[in-house]
Amino acid sequence: MSKLLLRFHKFRRSIAKTFKTFKTFILLFAIALSTSLVVSACSPASNTNSVTTPPSPAASGSPTASPKVEAVKVRIGFQKSATVLFSLKGKGTLETALKPAGGSVTWNEFPAGLPMVEALNAGAIDIAYVGEAPPVFAQAATGSTVRYIAYDPYGVEAEGIVVQKDSPIKTIADLKGKKLAVQKGANAHYLAVKALESVGLQISDVEFVFLKPSDARAAFEQNNVDAWSVWDPFLAAVEVDAEARLLTSAKGLAPNRGYYLASQEFIEKYPEALKLILNELKTESAYAKQNPAEIAKFLSPALGVSAEILEKAERRREYDILPITEEVITKQQGIADTFAKLQLIPKSIQVKEAIWEWK
Repeated sequence: MSKLLLRFHKFRRSIAKTFKTFKTFILLFAIALSTSLVVSACSPASNTNSVTTPPSPAASGSPTASPKVEAVKVRIGFQKSATVLFSLKGKGTLETALKPAGGSVTWNEFPAGLPMVEALNAGAIDIAYVGEAPPVFAQAATGSTVRYIAYDPYGVEAEGIVVQKDSPIKTIADLKGKKLAVQKGANAHYLAVKALESVGLQISDVEFVFLKPSDARAAFEQNNVDAWSVWDPFLAAVEVDAEARLLTSAKGLAPNRGYYLASQEFIEKYPEALKLILNELKTESAYAKQNPAEIAKFLSPALGVSAEILEKAERRREYDILPITEEVITKQQGIADTFAKLQLIPKSIQVKEAIWEWK
């Protein structure tokens, strides 16, 4: 009996010791949990891909940017006609707007729109600014993910076909049998096609010489081509420097709009950052519209073009950054259909399938 009582007392002491250890564990767990909650409450959010920043100031009437902007390292393609992008680049405006969220900007200059959309399709850049023809070529490419995100009016006086001041060519019809320089796939390419069409000529009636603007100007000044279809500021430069004569502008022939494009991947991954970028573009566009002389003077060193020439170009172009409308889609579809008919693109396309709605 005494042995049984002894074993019982040992068992009680064991249970008591185990319970004491368990209570200690519970106490320590509670302390650790409360400490964790306090630290969590006092610490910043753990999501490093998204921070809250004040919305970018936008011009009156522009869509409102969301305050939640993703951290993005955006690669932007531009060319000499991209006044607004050049201005933003020079001022560092986009860098400042994206920096609070950990974002940055890389700028990539191209001689024209077609190589730019090729880079966009290849994933080498995220956003591009081009004329009305390059997006058509981009969309017609196999596996294209290029999307229209906004447009600017640009204007029919900002591109044209020029000849030498003493050229015997007086009308568009006189281009028959002549050499016409143009950047393949550019807005000026479409202008040339529509100009010839307007007087009953076929593209086979003219010898197209596909050259980038710098080479085309040299060929034009050396009389290796008879005419040149081109856009500002190259158009303004050859008019001022070489006294080239304007054969026709785009008036009545082509809309000559500018388009902002982005890859589908970028749109899906950074929608709020994209809206911030577009709002910054709209704000700068409004400033450029009101201050052509200042913009010309500011951009002159960066572009390597005189302020006089740039101001001439600035004063005849239109400004704004706008969402894509049904009217714009219809005009773009007309360009696409024209290029498909002439077999300049490998297949017919539906422009509406490449539209991103900026809200």
